[in-house]
Amino acid sequence: MPSFVETQADLFGAPAAIPAQRLAARLAGTLIADGDSFATRAVPGLTVTLEGVPGDRHAGHSRPADSRVPWYPRGTPIRNARQISLVAPDELAEIARRLGVSEVRPEWIGANLVIEGVPHLTALPPGTRLHFPGGAALAVEGENAPCRHAGAAVAAATGESAAELGFPKLAGGLRGLVAWVERAGELVAGSDIEVRVPPQRLWTR
Repeated sequence: MPSFVETQADLFGAPAAIPAQRLAARLAGTLIADGDSFATRAVPGLTVTLEGVPGDRHAGHSRPADSRVPWYPRGTPIRNARQISLVAPDELAEIARRLGVSEVRPEWIGANLVIEGVPHLTALPPGTRLHFPGGAALAVEGENAPCRHAGAAVAAATGESAAELGFPKLAGGLRGLVAWVERAGELVAGSDIEVRVPPQRLWTR
């Protein structure tokens, strides 16, 4: 069946915008990467500032350019739009199924927030805002592309060496999101979230 975007057009023939939406979700878990690796550990809640999660290895207003942004020389200071990593339990379960392992835990792959109740979390568009009862608000930057580092962590935790190479290939579209803090506040595990999805229009030449 054709999608909404494929069947609807405006007066100029361009794809019509998909209206903005608001969704209710739940913050199922909060984690921090405050150790020697990117792995995280569960905590009851997180305080977030405009630099991210204090003490987390991904905190900061800026970060050095790496292989994800090859258009800049490696190490160039750039804005840190990867302050916080978000995943969904149903997507992690699907990754595990594809890899043939019993589970993929959020902490193995460095997640900060576990979000329940949003269908296809990884597909949320950039610019989506997540508002929390503690006043915090996060802005979604985009999909967190799967990499071999996360695959190696899954392989080490499960004993399945094939997961290291399999993860980048099989976790695409399921690895979750990266976001930055738009408003400081508190994130408490178990609390509700209001997800505000902006209007979307497929860009074509």
